[in-house]
Amino acid sequence: MIKAALTGGFVAGTLDVGAACLISGASPYVICQTIACGVLGVSSFHMGMRSAAFGLLLQWLMSILIAAFYVGASYWFSVLRRRWILCGCVYGILVFVIMNYVVLPLSAIGHVAHFTPAKAVGNVLAMIWFGFVVAYFARDRTPPRPSG
Repeated sequence: MIKAALTGGFVAGTLDVGAACLISGASPYVICQTIACGVLGVSSFHMGMRSAAFGLLLQWLMSILIAAFYVGASYWFSVLRRRWILCGCVYGILVFVIMNYVVLPLSAIGHVAHFTPAKAVGNVLAMIWFGFVVAYFARDRTPPRPSG
């Protein structure tokens, strides 16, 4: 279970940074500084490589935590393993909603994300992909819950 959460979170988190680069046209350096803004505020953009590295670390930690939640849930709800494609995609949408409408407003950024229609579609598709990747790593690697 731990390997599935670590691997799924690391891979999904790394791909998510790449998707953010494609959607925004920004470099991975800027994307990682933007992630760090959630903790450091706008001063992140004045801290150079330290804040970019911190942002990447935060991205991986959040992604691993998000993956661990799915992997743990798949231990109790086998449908998450059996129907992993559908469940992973739905999980990605749920993660999108929670990150943008709960986590982001509570962060140092302190506001809800605003998207143009095109960026909204891109971001939702990126998070569906994120959930798909997490579910892929959880699908066969989570032992079934013992019966009895």
